[in-house]
Amino acid sequence: MMSKGRRLHPAAILFNLIKGLKQMVFLVILGFFSFREDGLFYYILAIVVIIVLGLVSSFLSWYRYTYRIENEELRIEYGVFIRKKRFISKNRIQSIDLTQGVLHRIFKLTKVQIETAGSGDGAEASLQAVEFAEGERLQNELKKGKTVFIEQDEDEPEHPTSTISFKRLFLAGSTSGSLGIILAILGGGLSEIEQFIPEHFFETTVQWIIGLSIFFIVGLAFLVLLIVWLFGIAGTIIKYGNFTITKHHEELFITRGLLEKKQVTIPLKRIQAIGIEESILRQPLGYVTVFAEVAGGTAGKGEDAATVLFPIMKKKEVASFLAEFLPNYAIKEEEWTGLPKRALKYYLLRSSIFFLLASVVVFYFFPQFSLLPVLLLLVFIYLGYLRFKDAGYQVKGEQLMLRYRLFSKRTMIMYHNRIQSFEKKQHIIHRKQKLGNMHVSIIGKMGAGAHYFLKELDAETIDNLSDWYSYRDI
Repeated sequence: MMSKGRRLHPAAILFNLIKGLKQMVFLVILGFFSFREDGLFYYILAIVVIIVLGLVSSFLSWYRYTYRIENEELRIEYGVFIRKKRFISKNRIQSIDLTQGVLHRIFKLTKVQIETAGSGDGAEASLQAVEFAEGERLQNELKKGKTVFIEQDEDEPEHPTSTISFKRLFLAGSTSGSLGIILAILGGGLSEIEQFIPEHFFETTVQWIIGLSIFFIVGLAFLVLLIVWLFGIAGTIIKYGNFTITKHHEELFITRGLLEKKQVTIPLKRIQAIGIEESILRQPLGYVTVFAEVAGGTAGKGEDAATVLFPIMKKKEVASFLAEFLPNYAIKEEEWTGLPKRALKYYLLRSSIFFLLASVVVFYFFPQFSLLPVLLLLVFIYLGYLRFKDAGYQVKGEQLMLRYRLFSKRTMIMYHNRIQSFEKKQHIIHRKQKLGNMHVSIIGKMGAGAHYFLKELDAETIDNLSDWYSYRDI
């Protein structure tokens, strides 16, 4: 017997309308500045028409969207003019995530995102707004009746749980490097809105800044940097506030966020590799970030291409964290096999060649500014030395660990049954010096590959690692 389909919460009409208007915000602003003098009435009329049409469209989309669970499937029907049906078998579902934005929390709702192994750049299905209890019911039913662990239950101490303290959250924000990102965004944003600033106001502001004393300008710049830095800290606290990771059977549950509360489910079988990142700011303090490369998934789950398992922790705590949550990836501090000394010159040359050439050019044409490229040259020579010094690998049975550095130092832990390809590369100079580059690939986000390189390894070492990979049991 066919069960009756359920509709989303009526608030989904508002969510759809806001989503549509957000996509048009740039055109709305552009239209205002274009018609504010000669056609303001028609502009307002057009905005009203757009809102009314958007409201009607959102209502029809909500009315036609129904879902139900029937015959071991989630069945969704939607479409205003063209009726569409999507059936998702329970067996194909990899994870079900619940997300509560600000509006969701006001209405006590949640967004349900369902992912399968074949999800592309978005979730397989997304229910924009259902009551939170309904979201939990869907989780339970679609996971074949398993009890789903949403939040830590103090009566169930057998489930490993870890949370982040405010002190560490503040430290994570302070060392996140978001200052540069925010400045870049501000720079890009200012360049976009510059055309909308009245010319006389822009010229007056520039003249005012030029007329200030150098000390005031330096102080003003410092104040701006301080404010941007504080915004970066606030952003991290908002993003990772109340961060909790819990292991329940064969899944990890991560909840985080102050304004937008997200609950992410990570099946252990989808984890392809575990990474430990030591940023150049956090390394002197002994703090790291632990993340996972998860097969499939959507682009929006992680802050980069991977999923953060814990934003910041002491390096010495990583071994116990992995032993508790991911015992298969537990590590011991053992001696790494590094690069041969004859590889050092390649690392120094790659890191410094640009600034070496820049120093020559500046010294020839602008000798008064020679100090700056020389200082940068010395910094990047040292960075090249660090890249050489930190690169290495470990093999323990079926487990391969790689360590490398661009700016941050990364350690990747993976098993050879997760490695999709192994490649050795040599150019003519490498062959003469018995060196080579190693390239290892695994499955990453959205089905794309995640790639790791170790350059200028001893050629014989790469051959041994190739044998280790080639003779695996399939």
